[in-house]
Amino acid sequence: MNLSILFNIFIRDFRKQSKRITLTLIALAWGTISIMLLLGFGEGLHQQLSINNKGMGEGMVVLWGGTTSKPYKGLGKGRPIEFIEDDIEYLARKMPELKYVGGEYSRWGIAVKYEDKVLSEHVTGITPNYEQMRFHIPQMGGRMINAEDLKLRRRVVYLGHDLKDRLFGDKEAVGRQITLNNIPFTVVGVEIKKMQMNMYSGPDGDKASIPLTTFSAVFGNRYLETVIYSPYKYDNMKGIEKRVFEVFGSKFKFDPTDERALWVWNVVESQKEMDLILMGIQIFLGIIGGLTLLIAGVGVANIMYVSIKERTREIGIKMAVGARKSYILTQFLFEALLITFLGGFFGMAVSYILTEGFKRIPIESDVLDFMGRPTISWEIGLVVILILGILGGLAGLFPELKASSVTPVECIRYE
Repeated sequence: MNLSILFNIFIRDFRKQSKRITLTLIALAWGTISIMLLLGFGEGLHQQLSINNKGMGEGMVVLWGGTTSKPYKGLGKGRPIEFIEDDIEYLARKMPELKYVGGEYSRWGIAVKYEDKVLSEHVTGITPNYEQMRFHIPQMGGRMINAEDLKLRRRVVYLGHDLKDRLFGDKEAVGRQITLNNIPFTVVGVEIKKMQMNMYSGPDGDKASIPLTTFSAVFGNRYLETVIYSPYKYDNMKGIEKRVFEVFGSKFKFDPTDERALWVWNVVESQKEMDLILMGIQIFLGIIGGLTLLIAGVGVANIMYVSIKERTREIGIKMAVGARKSYILTQFLFEALLITFLGGFFGMAVSYILTEGFKRIPIESDVLDFMGRPTISWEIGLVVILILGILGGLAGLFPELKASSVTPVECIRYE
């Protein structure tokens, strides 16, 4: 059937049932807006929480020394496992499959002073690869701690964003001198501002970090707080973890199957679990929006049933003069799909305008920084178009099957 003929028939029916079809279009648009905004909120939440979830770092495992719980080779249980700086190089040498191996000292209550301002803060001693593993990304004009700082035990310090604000306010910090427990250090970099969901010793923004070797020389710490590693590939994290237990078990003389000898936080697995949770939230929000759209689809089906009822004699006359069932099916299916897509298109346009407009409003809010802003992606658009297509097809299918199943005689005799 010619498309222009179908469209002209639709215009004629619209004039007859303008109020009913208009209300159905509004219902479809409202249902589309609901599902688009809910999916957009879920997408924005997914994107922002994924970023926040990686604020501490990505693709790494954090190790703490534990206490042995099994006797091993004549040694009793209950022995503490404590890491030293040499263990970093030892693990890297024994396990070439690890891309980065680093370590950290940690101490709270250090007097951090700049001019007449004195704060009690958290200071860590770290390795240069924290820039990659722990996302210690410096702002423009500064740098992170490097290998030369470690080798020469330089008294340089890298500040978290929030600590820099507390110490310097709006002043430039890089190149200035502060003191840690009255020992002078030069600020070489300030970390970019970042959201951080995961942490094991407080947010990075509140820390002052110095070279690992400088920390042990200045503060006298013997044992590391943590050892951190990141492999080249993430597809066998459990196997790598087992190998780490074997390597350190050989050095510290503990049973490699003793899970309490080392405390392990596999950040890779934690981030995978978070991604699954966020995907579940998106699916849940999509189902809620889809139910709203389904109600509008019932309205389309009702419109088609009413249209068929009012045009029963017309259908009979067409079939009596030779119109095939496919003609009747095509006519009503076209009308159902057109109504559905007109309402859906309007709803999608309004949703896009609302979300993009909201994203451009300069609102400073910690909640928005944490939760993100609604975002409509092309994937969401495809999902909604698919739902609208199925909905329109079903809304027109059953009424048109009824219309095409009656005989011409029954239609002509219908009052």
